[in-house]
Amino acid sequence: MGPEEEIAELKRQVERLALFHEVGKALFSTLDLQKILQTIMEKISDLLQPDTWSLLMMDEKTQDLYFEIAIGTGADRLRDVRLKLGEGVAGWVAQHGEPVLIEDARNDTRFTPKVDELMHTEVRSIVCVPIKARGHVLGVIELVNALGKPSFGVEDIPILKSLADYAAIALENARYVQRIHELTITDDCTALYNARHLNFVLDTEIYRSNRYGYEFSVIFIDLDHFKQVNDAHGHLVGSKLLWMIGDLIKGNLRLIDYAFRYGGDEFVVLLPQTSKESSLVVVRRIRELLTSRVFFTDEKLNIKVTASFGVAAFPGDGRTRKELLRKADEAMYLVKNTTRNNIALAGQGIVN
Repeated sequence: MGPEEEIAELKRQVERLALFHEVGKALFSTLDLQKILQTIMEKISDLLQPDTWSLLMMDEKTQDLYFEIAIGTGADRLRDVRLKLGEGVAGWVAQHGEPVLIEDARNDTRFTPKVDELMHTEVRSIVCVPIKARGHVLGVIELVNALGKPSFGVEDIPILKSLADYAAIALENARYVQRIHELTITDDCTALYNARHLNFVLDTEIYRSNRYGYEFSVIFIDLDHFKQVNDAHGHLVGSKLLWMIGDLIKGNLRLIDYAFRYGGDEFVVLLPQTSKESSLVVVRRIRELLTSRVFFTDEKLNIKVTASFGVAAFPGDGRTRKELLRKADEAMYLVKNTTRNNIALAGQGIVN
């Protein structure tokens, strides 16, 4: 190797060190996953100069790949594209967990024209590496067509693998932070949101409804004679029953609604953009489902449960979190201290 080649190689090594430094700095200075991934992909683009580059993520539920980031020729057409495991080069890499360098895509059986046709460009060379953590593929990084040269080279793969490792760390960190967040706002017994998160959501909904002139309703639900279930069948059955009832409540709400375990055998439901009168449709449905359901039939316990419901609405019954919860609670206690298994509206009494 002559002096000029040595200088060129040294320059390339310095560029790579600077690249890893920038990516490492992004990784440890922020928890913003999108920002980290964008930084990684931009550095890849700067160093290897592909015509099109993309980061595909694995959908855990459907086990197919979708384009999380796509930049370059025809990239805007890829945003709604999904690849099955094993489909195309990216699908093959995700399935086998191994990097691939293809110098002539047209003569490789793993290449699929599906993406090629959408991009409206001729795919010549491809380099693709998996993003792996703990032996599982989380996604892939794919580069198409090296600018200014016929193909990518084998020397590009180690760099991409190192950057894919950074992406894997960022993804694992993001999932860990998300899980910790879920644990802090979720009730252990029912998997509904907890009372702490209720306070946050209520304050947010009050702000939003004030700004846009919306109504919303709060439903207090207290199970009738639930102590008798614990006394007769034990706390394990009682805890499982709370989970079943929480699941029943959550399963009969809209996607924009919220369900919380307030404590003990009490639940709270928040219905955004819903008047007190309109909320009755939801409350009656939950009440009817609860009264018609027999729990633990397989175990021959045949437990039936009813509940007392109280409803208050913003802004008519209160403009603060404490006022709304107090009014809904008072309405619920009106039912609990009289008929039970019924519904009361704040300021209006029992509605039946």
